[in-house]
Parts: sequence; structure tokens; C-alpha cells
Amino acid sequence: MKTYAIKYLALAEKHAEKMANRWVKDVQNNAKTPTYKDRDEQKITYQCVRFYQNFSKMFLDEKITDDVLRYFRSYAQESYAMGIPANETIYALILMRRHIWLYAEFQTIFSAGIDQRQALDTLGRTILLFDYAVYEVTKEYQELMKKEKSKK
Repeated sequence: MKTYAIKYLALAEKHAEKMANRWVKDVQNNAKTPTYKDRDEQKITYQCVRFYQNFSKMFLDEKITDDVLRYFRSYAQESYAMGIPANETIYALILMRRHIWLYAEFQTIFSAGIDQRQALDTLGRTILLFDYAVYEVTKEYQELMKKEKSKK
């Protein structure tokens, strides 16, 4: 693995809580995620911290593993149980992606000496992982809504 990617992953793990705290402020004040404003801040912070802490494991695996799929489903289940609509849950993931990338940028991981190819590869992998997350979370939300509807 390239030096840049190693620094990027270490940053995500080491500073998961700092990034999550910034994300919480953003998600609670964003016009596209109004439901988060009234939710337990500790719960949503923890949810984000876990995502960032699992990020390096997800990033390193060539293919998405069953553990990662289970994690994405549990993320969806937690959000659903908190009463957060699917569209807001998805937008919250988009904000998580933005925060991990911005935090890396602010920590000057992107320096002039870094090979631009490494930076692009890392960004591409990050986007791919979040795309998988969005897909799996959406799929799980549909299943949960189907189950709830059939109970009524």
C-alpha cells in the first residue's frame, strides 16, 4: 500500500472522534438532514465514530466482505430505529465522506510532495466504499420498510 493511503487510514482511525464531532454539528444543522437535529447526539456520534473506525478495514479489503455488508446493514437498522428517514441517512453518509476527506486535507496529508496518482487512487477508493455503503443502506431500508408494512 502507498504511503499516502497508510497515513489516510491512520488518520481516520486515530481521529475518528474528532471527525465525528464535526460531522454531528454539520448533520444536525444541515437543511437536508433536519431529523438529526432532534436525535440523541451521543448515539449519532457513536454511529459515525464506528463508521470511521471501520473505514480502514473496509478500505484495505479488495472486495466488500460479509463483515462490511453486515456493518452497513446494522448502520441502516440503527438509523431506521432512530426514526431517521432513508434520504437523510444517505445524505448523512455523503457528509461523512466529505468530512473524512476534508479532515485529511486540513491535516496536510495532501502535500506537494505526495504523488497525485496516490491521492486520486485513495479518493477513488473512498468514493467506491461510500457508494457501496449507500447501496447497502438503501437496500436494507427497503427491507425494513417492507417488513414494517407487512406487520400492519
